[in-house]
Amino acid sequence: MDENQNLTVAERIRNKFDNLTRAERQLANAMLEDYPVSGLGSITDVAEASGVSTPTVARMARKMGFSGFPQMQAQLRTELKATISNPIAKHELWAQNVPDTHILNRFADSVMENMRQTLRQINPEDFNAVVSLLSDMDREIHVVGGRITRSMADNFFTHMQVMRSGVTLVAPNSNTWAHYVLNMKEGDVLVAFDIRRYEHDILRLAEVAKSRGVKLILFTDQWGSPAAKLSAYSLNCRIEVPSAWDSLVVTLFLVEAIIAAVQTNTWEETKSRMKTLEELFDQTKMFKKFI
Repeated sequence: MDENQNLTVAERIRNKFDNLTRAERQLANAMLEDYPVSGLGSITDVAEASGVSTPTVARMARKMGFSGFPQMQAQLRTELKATISNPIAKHELWAQNVPDTHILNRFADSVMENMRQTLRQINPEDFNAVVSLLSDMDREIHVVGGRITRSMADNFFTHMQVMRSGVTLVAPNSNTWAHYVLNMKEGDVLVAFDIRRYEHDILRLAEVAKSRGVKLILFTDQWGSPAAKLSAYSLNCRIEVPSAWDSLVVTLFLVEAIIAAVQTNTWEETKSRMKTLEELFDQTKMFKKFI
Protein backbone atom coordinates (compact mmCIF):
# COMPACT_ATOMS: atom_id res chain seq x y z
CA MET A 1 0.00 0.00 0.00
CA ASP A 2 1.22 3.51 -0.81
CA GLU A 3 2.39 5.06 2.48
CA ASN A 4 1.07 8.45 1.32
CA GLN A 5 -2.42 7.20 0.50
CA ASN A 6 -4.10 8.39 3.70
CA LEU A 7 -2.01 11.51 4.25
CA THR A 8 -3.18 15.06 3.66
CA VAL A 9 -1.13 17.27 1.35
CA ALA A 10 0.06 19.21 4.41
CA GLU A 11 1.26 16.00 6.05
CA ARG A 12 3.10 14.98 2.90
CA ILE A 13 4.77 18.40 2.76
CA ARG A 14 5.90 18.17 6.37
CA ASN A 15 7.25 14.65 5.82
CA LYS A 16 9.25 15.66 2.73
CA PHE A 17 10.21 19.21 3.76
CA ASP A 18 13.86 18.44 4.57
CA ASN A 19 14.34 16.91 1.11
CA LEU A 20 12.94 19.89 -0.83
CA THR A 21 15.01 22.40 -2.74
CA ARG A 22 15.13 26.03 -1.62
CA ALA A 23 12.47 27.06 -4.15
CA GLU A 24 10.28 24.09 -3.21
CA ARG A 25 10.54 25.01 0.48
CA GLN A 26 9.47 28.54 -0.40
CA LEU A 27 6.46 27.08 -2.19
CA ALA A 28 5.73 24.68 0.68
CA ASN A 29 5.78 27.48 3.25
CA ALA A 30 3.47 29.60 1.10
CA MET A 31 1.02 26.71 0.71
CA LEU A 32 0.98 25.98 4.44
CA GLU A 33 0.47 29.66 5.24
CA ASP A 34 -3.12 29.63 4.00
CA TYR A 35 -3.81 25.91 3.70
CA PRO A 36 -5.56 24.46 1.74
CA VAL A 37 -6.92 27.53 -0.09
CA SER A 38 -3.46 28.65 -1.24
CA GLY A 39 -3.22 25.64 -3.56
CA LEU A 40 -6.60 25.95 -5.24
CA GLY A 41 -5.76 28.47 -7.97
CA SER A 42 -4.25 27.67 -11.33
CA ILE A 43 -0.69 26.39 -11.39
CA THR A 44 0.39 29.82 -12.63
CA ASP A 45 -1.45 31.58 -9.79
CA VAL A 46 0.07 29.27 -7.18
CA ALA A 47 3.55 29.79 -8.61
CA GLU A 48 3.23 33.58 -8.76
CA ALA A 49 1.78 33.81 -5.24
CA SER A 50 4.70 31.78 -3.93
CA GLY A 51 7.37 33.56 -5.97
CA VAL A 52 8.50 30.39 -7.77
CA SER A 53 8.26 28.99 -11.28
CA THR A 54 5.47 26.76 -12.56
CA PRO A 55 7.93 23.85 -13.09
CA THR A 56 8.75 24.11 -9.37
CA VAL A 57 5.07 23.67 -8.52
CA ALA A 58 4.75 20.65 -10.80
CA ARG A 59 7.99 19.14 -9.51
CA MET A 60 6.98 19.47 -5.88
CA ALA A 61 3.58 17.88 -6.57
CA ARG A 62 5.39 14.83 -7.96
CA LYS A 63 7.71 14.75 -4.93
CA MET A 64 4.58 14.64 -2.76
CA GLY A 65 3.58 11.41 -4.49
CA PHE A 66 1.07 12.85 -6.99
CA SER A 67 1.10 12.33 -10.73
CA GLY A 68 1.16 16.11 -11.11
CA PHE A 69 -0.35 19.39 -9.93
CA PRO A 70 -3.96 18.56 -11.01
CA GLN A 71 -4.03 15.45 -8.81
CA MET A 72 -2.58 17.36 -5.86
CA GLN A 73 -5.15 20.12 -6.34
CA ALA A 74 -7.97 17.58 -6.49
CA GLN A 75 -6.77 16.25 -3.13
CA LEU A 76 -6.78 19.81 -1.71
CA ARG A 77 -10.38 20.31 -2.89
CA THR A 78 -11.39 17.06 -1.17
CA GLU A 79 -9.71 18.22 2.02
CA LEU A 80 -11.38 21.61 1.89
CA LYS A 81 -14.76 19.90 1.62
CA ALA A 82 -13.86 17.70 4.60
CA THR A 83 -12.89 20.63 6.83
CA ILE A 84 -16.31 22.25 6.48
CA SER A 85 -18.36 19.05 6.74
CA ASN A 86 -21.16 19.10 9.29
CA PRO A 87 -21.99 16.03 11.44
CA ILE A 88 -24.71 14.82 9.06
CA ALA A 89 -22.36 14.92 6.07
CA LYS A 90 -19.66 13.11 8.04
CA HIS A 91 -22.10 10.39 9.06
CA GLU A 92 -23.25 9.88 5.47
CA LEU A 93 -19.65 9.55 4.32
CA TRP A 94 -18.83 6.91 6.92
CA ALA A 95 -22.13 5.09 6.41
CA GLN A 96 -21.28 4.27 2.80
CA ASN A 97 -20.04 0.70 2.33
CA VAL A 98 -19.79 0.03 6.06
CA PRO A 99 -17.88 -3.24 6.64
CA ASP A 100 -19.68 -6.06 8.42
CA THR A 101 -17.81 -5.67 11.70
CA HIS A 102 -18.92 -4.38 15.09
CA ILE A 103 -18.73 -0.62 15.67
CA LEU A 104 -16.32 -1.23 18.56
CA ASN A 105 -13.85 -2.83 16.17
CA ARG A 106 -14.32 -0.22 13.44
CA PHE A 107 -13.95 2.63 15.90
CA ALA A 108 -10.89 1.08 17.57
CA ASP A 109 -9.21 0.51 14.21
CA SER A 110 -9.78 4.15 13.25
CA VAL A 111 -8.47 5.50 16.55
CA MET A 112 -5.35 3.34 16.42
CA GLU A 113 -4.64 4.43 12.86
CA ASN A 114 -5.16 8.04 13.93
CA MET A 115 -2.61 7.51 16.69
CA ARG A 116 -0.07 5.96 14.32
CA GLN A 117 -0.43 8.70 11.73
CA THR A 118 -0.25 11.47 14.34
CA LEU A 119 2.88 10.07 15.96
CA ARG A 120 4.56 9.90 12.56
CA GLN A 121 3.85 13.61 12.10
CA ILE A 122 4.82 14.96 15.52
CA ASN A 123 8.31 16.44 15.56
CA PRO A 124 10.00 15.54 18.90
CA GLU A 125 11.91 18.83 18.82
CA ASP A 126 8.65 20.77 18.53
CA PHE A 127 7.17 18.70 21.35
CA ASN A 128 10.17 19.50 23.56
CA ALA A 129 9.94 23.19 22.68
CA VAL A 130 6.26 23.25 23.67
CA VAL A 131 7.07 21.58 26.99
CA SER A 132 9.86 24.09 27.58
CA LEU A 133 7.54 27.05 27.01
CA LEU A 134 4.90 25.63 29.33
CA SER A 135 7.50 24.88 32.01
CA ASP A 136 8.86 28.46 32.01
CA MET A 137 7.53 30.01 35.22
CA ASP A 138 8.21 33.51 33.91
CA ARG A 139 5.49 33.04 31.30
CA GLU A 140 1.77 33.24 32.03
CA ILE A 141 -0.30 30.51 30.35
CA HIS A 142 -3.74 31.24 28.88
CA VAL A 143 -5.91 28.33 27.68
CA VAL A 144 -8.92 28.47 25.35
CA GLY A 145 -11.09 25.91 23.58
CA GLY A 146 -13.98 25.92 21.15
CA ARG A 147 -17.47 24.47 21.18
CA ILE A 148 -16.30 20.83 21.10
CA THR A 149 -12.71 21.27 22.26
CA ARG A 150 -13.65 23.18 25.41
CA SER A 151 -13.40 19.93 27.37
CA MET A 152 -9.77 19.57 26.21
CA ALA A 153 -8.98 23.11 27.32
CA ASP A 154 -10.57 22.50 30.71
CA ASN A 155 -8.64 19.24 31.19
CA PHE A 156 -5.36 20.89 30.20
CA PHE A 157 -6.00 23.90 32.47
CA THR A 158 -6.88 21.78 35.52
CA HIS A 159 -3.61 19.85 35.38
CA MET A 160 -1.44 22.85 34.53
CA GLN A 161 -2.96 24.84 37.39
CA VAL A 162 -1.89 22.15 39.85
CA MET A 163 1.67 22.13 38.53
CA ARG A 164 2.36 25.85 38.34
CA SER A 165 0.99 29.30 39.01
CA GLY A 166 0.03 31.84 36.36
CA VAL A 167 -2.46 29.70 34.41
CA THR A 168 -5.80 31.13 33.21
CA LEU A 169 -8.73 29.35 31.58
CA VAL A 170 -10.35 31.75 29.11
CA ALA A 171 -14.15 31.74 29.47
CA PRO A 172 -16.16 30.20 26.59
CA ASN A 173 -18.17 33.35 25.84
CA SER A 174 -16.03 35.32 23.40
CA ASN A 175 -17.62 38.67 24.27
CA THR A 176 -15.50 38.62 27.46
CA TRP A 177 -12.22 37.75 25.75
CA ALA A 178 -11.00 41.35 25.57
CA HIS A 179 -10.81 41.28 29.37
CA TYR A 180 -8.50 38.25 29.21
CA VAL A 181 -6.34 39.79 26.51
CA LEU A 182 -5.90 42.80 28.79
CA ASN A 183 -3.83 40.59 31.11
CA MET A 184 -1.71 39.00 28.36
CA LYS A 185 1.91 40.19 28.24
CA GLU A 186 4.67 39.81 25.69
CA GLY A 187 6.23 36.37 26.07
CA ASP A 188 3.10 34.79 27.53
CA VAL A 189 1.67 31.63 25.96
CA LEU A 190 -1.82 31.09 24.55
CA VAL A 191 -2.77 27.41 24.28
CA ALA A 192 -5.71 27.07 21.88
CA PHE A 193 -7.74 24.08 20.68
CA ASP A 194 -9.41 24.39 17.28
CA ILE A 195 -10.55 21.57 15.00
CA ARG A 196 -12.71 21.55 11.90
CA ARG A 197 -15.29 23.63 11.35
CA TYR A 198 -12.72 26.14 12.70
CA GLU A 199 -14.15 28.93 14.81
CA HIS A 200 -13.77 32.58 13.79
CA ASP A 201 -13.45 33.67 17.41
CA ILE A 202 -10.41 31.46 18.02
CA LEU A 203 -8.68 32.98 14.99
CA ARG A 204 -9.48 36.52 16.10
CA LEU A 205 -8.21 35.83 19.62
CA ALA A 206 -4.99 34.38 18.17
CA GLU A 207 -4.52 37.48 16.00
CA VAL A 208 -4.97 39.88 18.90
CA ALA A 209 -2.77 37.81 21.21
CA LYS A 210 0.04 37.64 18.66
CA SER A 211 -0.12 41.41 18.20
CA ARG A 212 0.71 41.65 21.92
CA GLY A 213 3.73 39.36 21.59
CA VAL A 214 2.00 36.24 22.93
CA LYS A 215 3.19 32.86 21.63
CA LEU A 216 0.48 30.53 20.33
CA ILE A 217 0.56 26.77 20.88
CA LEU A 218 -2.23 25.26 18.77
CA PHE A 219 -3.83 21.84 19.07
CA THR A 220 -5.62 21.21 15.78
CA ASP A 221 -6.47 18.48 13.26
CA GLN A 222 -4.68 16.97 10.27
CA TRP A 223 -5.72 19.81 7.97
CA GLY A 224 -4.86 22.63 10.35
CA SER A 225 -6.91 25.50 11.77
CA PRO A 226 -6.54 28.89 10.04
CA ALA A 227 -4.92 30.00 13.32
CA ALA A 228 -1.96 27.72 12.49
CA LYS A 229 -0.36 30.50 10.44
CA LEU A 230 -0.09 32.52 13.67
CA SER A 231 1.22 29.71 15.87
CA ALA A 232 4.69 29.22 17.24
CA TYR A 233 3.89 25.50 17.34
CA SER A 234 0.99 23.54 15.83
CA LEU A 235 0.26 20.04 17.05
CA ASN A 236 -1.76 18.27 14.38
CA CYS A 237 -3.85 15.32 15.59
CA ARG A 238 -5.89 12.95 13.44
CA ILE A 239 -9.59 13.17 14.29
CA GLU A 240 -11.62 11.14 11.73
CA VAL A 241 -13.57 8.11 12.96
CA PRO A 242 -16.70 6.23 11.77
CA SER A 243 -19.05 8.71 13.40
CA ALA A 244 -20.89 11.95 12.77
CA TRP A 245 -18.54 13.42 15.39
CA ASP A 246 -14.79 13.89 15.29
CA SER A 247 -12.60 12.05 17.80
CA LEU A 248 -10.47 13.81 20.42
CA VAL A 249 -8.81 10.61 21.63
CA VAL A 250 -5.44 11.40 20.03
CA THR A 251 -5.65 15.03 21.12
CA LEU A 252 -6.19 13.87 24.70
CA PHE A 253 -3.22 11.52 24.38
CA LEU A 254 -1.00 14.39 23.29
CA VAL A 255 -2.32 16.68 26.03
CA GLU A 256 -1.58 14.04 28.66
CA ALA A 257 1.91 13.40 27.25
CA ILE A 258 2.68 17.13 27.46
CA ILE A 259 1.29 17.33 30.99
CA ALA A 260 3.54 14.42 32.02
CA ALA A 261 6.58 16.10 30.47
CA VAL A 262 5.87 19.47 32.11
CA GLN A 263 5.37 17.67 35.43
CA THR A 264 8.85 16.14 35.09
CA ASN A 265 10.39 19.52 34.29
CA THR A 266 8.71 21.30 37.17
CA TRP A 267 8.57 18.49 39.73
CA GLU A 268 9.91 20.39 42.74
CA GLU A 269 7.31 23.14 42.42
CA THR A 270 4.62 20.67 41.33
CA LYS A 271 5.31 18.44 44.33
CA SER A 272 5.04 21.40 46.71
CA ARG A 273 1.79 22.59 45.13
CA MET A 274 0.34 19.07 45.20
CA LYS A 275 1.15 18.75 48.90
CA THR A 276 -0.58 22.04 49.66
CA LEU A 277 -3.55 21.04 47.50
CA GLU A 278 -3.93 17.74 49.37
CA GLU A 279 -3.94 19.63 52.67
CA LEU A 280 -6.70 21.87 51.31
CA PHE A 281 -8.68 18.82 50.23
CA ASP A 282 -8.40 17.44 53.75
CA GLN A 283 -9.50 20.75 55.27
CA THR A 284 -12.54 20.98 53.03
CA LYS A 285 -13.28 17.24 53.32
CA MET A 286 -13.62 17.09 49.55
CA PHE A 287 -12.83 13.38 49.21
CA LYS A 288 -14.17 10.44 51.19
CA LYS A 289 -11.72 8.88 53.63
CA PHE A 290 -11.95 5.17 54.39
CA ILE A 291 -9.73 5.23 57.48
